[in-house]
Amino acid sequence: MRPLFVLIKCEMGRAYETAREAVDRIPEVSEIYSISGQYDLLGKFYLEPGDDPGLFVTEKVQGLPGVKDTFTLITFNAFAGGGARGGDR
Repeated sequence: MRPLFVLIKCEMGRAYETAREAVDRIPEVSEIYSISGQYDLLGKFYLEPGDDPGLFVTEKVQGLPGVKDTFTLITFNAFAGGGARGGDR
């Protein structure tokens, strides 16, 4: 499984509704955070190897009610107390 982060800008007053819809509708959701700044939500999703991130965001995230804009961050490696996880070292 590969993590994908998506910043989500929502229509005014719809961030919490959009977050609930994401959790209810998208099985790949790990977490949705409400955040400050230019975007309203940060979504963490896990995609299967071979899944197309662009198609996923276009069809599943941008199709949620209240979504105005998205910004996708594709990860390379995760670093934690045990070092790098996934990929070659």
